[in-house]
Amino acid sequence: MTISQSKSLFYYLLIFISNQPIYVLRIFSSFLAKLVNLLKISKTSQTIRLNLNITFPELSKTEREKIIQKAIHNEMTSYFEFFNIWGASSEKNLSRISNIYGENLLIQALEKKQGLVVLLPHFGTWEILTTYISQFTELTIMYKPVKNQTADHFLRQARNREPANLVPTDENGVRQIFKALKNNGTTMILPDHSPRHPSTLIPYFGIPLSSSNLSSKLIQKTKAEALFLYAMRNKDGGFDIHIETINEAIYTSSADDGTAIIHQKLESLIQRYPAHYHWSYKRFKANPKLYDLYNIPPNEALNKIEEIRYLKI
Repeated sequence: MTISQSKSLFYYLLIFISNQPIYVLRIFSSFLAKLVNLLKISKTSQTIRLNLNITFPELSKTEREKIIQKAIHNEMTSYFEFFNIWGASSEKNLSRISNIYGENLLIQALEKKQGLVVLLPHFGTWEILTTYISQFTELTIMYKPVKNQTADHFLRQARNREPANLVPTDENGVRQIFKALKNNGTTMILPDHSPRHPSTLIPYFGIPLSSSNLSSKLIQKTKAEALFLYAMRNKDGGFDIHIETINEAIYTSSADDGTAIIHQKLESLIQRYPAHYHWSYKRFKANPKLYDLYNIPPNEALNKIEEIRYLKI
């Protein structure tokens, strides 16, 4: 089999998965999640378990384990839902939205014509939000190419289905986003990424972590409105969208304080729905003392966390 044939087969496999009924993918993901929870040998599940031990030390082992199992199931289900959303038409995806809470906040923000920064955490099934927001405004979104060229081609096709301008994750991309906001455009940012290079240490669940100030700088320098959005699947098989405001101090505070405000908002959301956050991201290694956090025994990792938790920075 040639490389081109292999890529072609992989591409059609992605198409096949994305074209399956969403309930079928949910059933399949539920089966995989049960297997992962039973075996407890997946590196991803180990990361999820460590992250939840870090963020909820006050819970009993039994209470945390219940959240861990639900979190693994929810995150795995979200990934399969992403494929389905990427493969579906905008009309199909919009029909899956059952309830929208706080839509008036979005309309009011857009009517001000000052630009809009949508803060979109790694929570629930956030990919449905691109389709939703695109109904109201033109989007400028940072896009990091997927290493696998076939997967990147598939994902770009999905992204281009919506009226969104994809820009690179570099200084050029940042400049384009600033320009779009100055022209009353909208951007969507995942604010809970670790920056590529060491940056300001800002508390997140009491742990000082290297954190990007891009979101707060965009809001403060362009005077754009800011909203906090997330989407959760519901019992009817669809999705509910939640639109919330963020502490108004973000508009007048420093970049670091603005980022701390975003962290506080995210922490509040996670406290409410801990099983819906995507815990597989190795966020807590973003500190010079924690670079090896996910490569050492869990007990040793937790001891290192407690050594720097709530340190003044």
